Amino acid sequence: MNIHILEMPLDFGASRHGSDMGPSAIRLAGLKERLEGLGHKTVRYFSPIQINPQEYEAVGNPKAKYLSPILKANEQLAAEVERAAGAGDFPLILGGDHSIALGSLAGLSASYKKQGKTFGVLYVDAHGDFNTDETSPTGNIHGECMAASCGYGLSALVNLYESGRKVDPKNVCYVGLRDVDADERELMKKAGVTAFTMTDIDRLGFNEVVRRVLAFFREKVEIVHVSFDMDCLDPMFAPGTGYQLNAGMTTREALLLMEEMSESGFVRSAEIVEVNPVLDVRNQTASLAVDLVSRLLGEKLF
Repeated sequence: MNIHILEMPLDFGASRHGSDMGPSAIRLAGLKERLEGLGHKTVRYFSPIQINPQEYEAVGNPKAKYLSPILKANEQLAAEVERAAGAGDFPLILGGDHSIALGSLAGLSASYKKQGKTFGVLYVDAHGDFNTDETSPTGNIHGECMAASCGYGLSALVNLYESGRKVDPKNVCYVGLRDVDADERELMKKAGVTAFTMTDIDRLGFNEVVRRVLAFFREKVEIVHVSFDMDCLDPMFAPGTGYQLNAGMTTREALLLMEEMSESGFVRSAEIVEVNPVLDVRNQTASLAVDLVSRLLGEKLF
């Protein structure tokens, strides 16, 4: 498979600094070598953005902080993602904070509209990222990116790259939720997303959750984009992420999910976000990110 690895050293969307160094940490953990060892070809490996450090930019709208540089960066990302998907290649985006999903989904939407294909999103995250500028308690855009991609919230975010929503919320499936704001939860229910929380995982068992996820996509879409936030994992396994919440997924559960998604044949793009080397221990979170991507792209134990 031809892979385009796009580094997005962007941490404007979050409160904590450090995730802008995530792409380089993943690179240093051997991503390119691992994927090429699986027989994939790296067509391009670069960053499509050139931006100032956050300290040099104005916060702007307190309900959508750093809106201008985030829009600029994601417009550039969207163009590169559309180019890769349009060529039939695999865009792999490395974050950065989760606001980069705006550009990923905008580029995929533009490409698949031209191809006449339907796509869905597997959103693996502790958070819903489904706030809007009216509901967000922080104004951090990484918490508004999925709502905007589904057509809700600030018009500048909703209409990024191309006008209108980028993905039908009924084709969005969450796994691993454990921290969702009250108003955000109501909007997610109104929009019609499907969600498997950590409570669902405890009640049903992880194998059953994975089975239901696969059935969900099999019934609804032709193509799946995987958006994986490292904070879905319990911090004992992934300490290098900006929002550490106890009672998260285990390494084994996350690896199994990636293996099963790989086996499904649906996945044509992915992003992995919120690796923060400032908080990491011996780069173990970045190394785990490489493991997860490798399993998603066909690595097997036996």
